[in-house]
Amino acid sequence: MQASPKGKNAYIVTGPTSGIGRAAALELAKYGTVVLVGRDPGRLGQVQRRIEKNGQHAVSVVCDLSDILSVRRAAAEIIALQLPIAGLLNNAGIMLMSPAKSAQGWDVTFATNHLGPFALTEALSPHLPNGTHIVFVVSGTEDPERPSAKRTGFRGGRYLSARDSAQSNWKPGGSENPGFDAYATSKQAILAAALALARENTRLRFNAIEPGINVSTGLARNAPPVRRLVAKYLAPLLVPLFLPFVDVLNTPKRAAQVIARILTDPSVRTGVYYDQKGKPKLASPVARDPEFQDRVVAETRILLATFPA
Repeated sequence: MQASPKGKNAYIVTGPTSGIGRAAALELAKYGTVVLVGRDPGRLGQVQRRIEKNGQHAVSVVCDLSDILSVRRAAAEIIALQLPIAGLLNNAGIMLMSPAKSAQGWDVTFATNHLGPFALTEALSPHLPNGTHIVFVVSGTEDPERPSAKRTGFRGGRYLSARDSAQSNWKPGGSENPGFDAYATSKQAILAAALALARENTRLRFNAIEPGINVSTGLARNAPPVRRLVAKYLAPLLVPLFLPFVDVLNTPKRAAQVIARILTDPSVRTGVYYDQKGKPKLASPVARDPEFQDRVVAETRILLATFPA
């Protein structure tokens, strides 16, 4: 059984081995124990050792967010740790350039970005102390009128139903770029769910953040090799030069600092959608429609119930 040192709080971070998740894990380690939730034990161990080298504390939990049974096993493992959880960061995300199926036969992007975080939150929520902050990392690509998203080829969320999304079926008229509709739809669904859960469960604090464009993250894992190399090595050098001029650009470190402020906020704010600077913003008209939000939650629960705990 793990203990949180000196009575400090604990924070759960999914997708903590790269990009925003890694930066957030390192930032949150200043506030207490970090529970690192990710697929790769080796990479989890690297982040854990980095945190412990700084005299801080971390625990690793192996979990594939696209696999609902893996998510539920991870939730049970986290609950068994009996840590004083103060925050859950649902950060793990993916945007595939070609279709792939999860262990349940569902679209991997939709499963990783929406179904997995939703299932993890549902499993943990009854065990979290009053006032625990739950933050979902979302994306402005869900909004078909977002200028920066439109310029890069996104056409907004194309949600038909949770089951359709799990089967890679999207509303017609979407993007010509492979993987874009799956990504935008998954992010619209989890944003809508976050806002619905904030209304449904007033005991906990549910919020979402759109962290801006972080081109150096490992989001598109199966992108062409040249693009991955540019994102990994060149982008970190160039992005800081353009930050003062391109408002939507951001870095993982800056995003992590904003996320940490939200997760450690002593206020009772809930149901807020934050931009990359930590200021409230509006979702698309679809995502902020309470009827749509409630439908996404209801359909997601029905779909997840097809694989009982």
